[in-house]
Amino acid sequence: MDQFKQISTFVDVITKGSLSAAARAEGVAPAMISRRLDALEERLGVKLLQRSTRRLALTDEGTAFLEDCQRILADLENAESAVSERSARATGRLTVSAPAGFGRWHVAPLLPSFLAEHRELTVNLSLNDRVVDLIGEGIDVAIRIAAMNDSSLVGVKLADNRRVVVASPEYLRRHGTPRTLDDLARHNCLAISSDGSQRGWTFHQGGKAVTLKVSGNMECNDGEVLHHWALDGKGLAWRSMWEVGAEIGSGKLVSVLDEFAAPGNDIYAVFAQRRHLPLRIRAFVDFLRRAYAAPDYWRK
Repeated sequence: MDQFKQISTFVDVITKGSLSAAARAEGVAPAMISRRLDALEERLGVKLLQRSTRRLALTDEGTAFLEDCQRILADLENAESAVSERSARATGRLTVSAPAGFGRWHVAPLLPSFLAEHRELTVNLSLNDRVVDLIGEGIDVAIRIAAMNDSSLVGVKLADNRRVVVASPEYLRRHGTPRTLDDLARHNCLAISSDGSQRGWTFHQGGKAVTLKVSGNMECNDGEVLHHWALDGKGLAWRSMWEVGAEIGSGKLVSVLDEFAAPGNDIYAVFAQRRHLPLRIRAFVDFLRRAYAAPDYWRK
């Protein structure tokens, strides 16, 4: 119990911004909050917070520990809510935000099945590629493909994600298969660009991440266009598995340089931190996790 209280206090201090705010919310003295943090750091043997009279700052260890703690606390709250609301029904309106491409292919097609299970729900799906303000825009849950850095939000991992270099079999027959990262300089690389500048392709080589600027005769700020160009045999494209997995499975695209693939940004469901998560949100997140975990889902 003491260990759990230390962890929950650590999270409360960060989310509320100060020891005194966390103490007021719990109805205890700030000294009690400080003692719990001291005991937690002593037990772990690491410094989690840099504390002064004016500000708090997470250490690197504290930042990593915070994400794990938030996930554990969210899972515990969801488990308790699931037991107490087992007989409840998901009702009302669910507002969902998702990246445009991912939402078209991996959220929108699943909604009819989800609504068939929860007939008293309605869903408003918003597709865009900007980072939405969940609270300000009234979003219940957002799908994000990125590292979780916002400590004010709760993120539930839905699936792994990695990026691969792909080309059509026809392109590889005509131009050969790249075997090393240096080989990319001899290929037509279909790069995504924004605001007139090209984004690099990231790989893992020699134990570290390397980002390469590639070259080709076509660039676009829309990843779906690059996807279709690759299918049409126009060059190599660096795309997420959620986008090209089905074509790899069917043989329409071939992944190359897989041994250099860098870890990707995983797929998360994100929602504002709440003590009691509405059943409609929990039901939707659980539905997506089950769907994405199905064998061969990403290669269908």
